[in-house]
Amino acid sequence: MLSKKTVLILLFSTFVFASCENDIEKVKLLSDHKIAPVETASVIRIIYSDSAKVQMEISAKELNRFETENPYIEMPKGFQANFFDDSMHVKSKLTADYGIRYERDQKMEARKNVVVVNEKGETLNTEHLIWDERTEKLRSDEFVKITTKGEIIMGTGFEANQDFSKYKIFNIKGTIPINSNNHAPNS
Repeated sequence: MLSKKTVLILLFSTFVFASCENDIEKVKLLSDHKIAPVETASVIRIIYSDSAKVQMEISAKELNRFETENPYIEMPKGFQANFFDDSMHVKSKLTADYGIRYERDQKMEARKNVVVVNEKGETLNTEHLIWDERTEKLRSDEFVKITTKGEIIMGTGFEANQDFSKYKIFNIKGTIPINSNNHAPNS
């Protein structure tokens, strides 16, 4: 005959083993950790050059570098990029609330409140922009708005050279002329 103590231990052990679960998906969720950056920096400035000529400068409040299968740099607190001509004059400026650059692909994405201004004062607004460093092109598949001195053009999709001096808007939704004479009250 088993003692009360032995019976209680057996019942407790049965209860504990019966309540254990080895669901592999739940185990993965518990053991899955966020990828940590291998480098972190604050208030940074990166200069990109080609053949000893500065082409672009990026400034950011925070930069995190991740060493993954496709290494990337993240700027979670936004950034500003200046594109230069051969004489070091700013040809265009790009700002966004978030940026990520994929090192192997040589592509950079700007997200949230993306604004590009060229030297003519033309302004592009969108929520997502990709800069392809190899082709030196800017593009977006999302809604874009370009404001020039004479009009506002809206559409879905956009492509431009990296200094935003030549561009195309796809699927144009509307063009609004900006002319102060049209809106003046009658005398």
